Amino acid sequence: MLYQMVLRLLLSAAGLGLAAVWLDGVHVTQASTLFWAALLLGIANSVVRPVVILLTLPATVLTLGLFLLVINAAMLGLVSWILPGFALDGFWAALGAWVIVALLQALGTLLAGGKRFSIKVERLDDR
Repeated sequence: MLYQMVLRLLLSAAGLGLAAVWLDGVHVTQASTLFWAALLLGIANSVVRPVVILLTLPATVLTLGLFLLVINAAMLGLVSWILPGFALDGFWAALGAWVIVALLQALGTLLAGGKRFSIKVERLDDR
């Protein structure tokens, strides 16, 4: 379990670093800031995000779940607001950074074997 937490933290930091390199609206002053941003993002996603999702449930239902993209970008915005040295230039930069982090997280989960995908095929005999 500790291995998975450290792996997710490193993948988040790597995703934020890639976002800082690839996107013009993401700014990081030091490499150590990536670690702290990833740690704060994990805390925000586990503590603040469920409360925000619950409070904005009507908007999420009305938009058929698309409002969750706004919430995900807002979590990155919260991290940039709290952490000096990590800055986002707006909503689209936050959303782009979230996409990069989410893709790296998914790839890491797939490679680490956290979730397995299997299909079971059974043949039914007609008797």
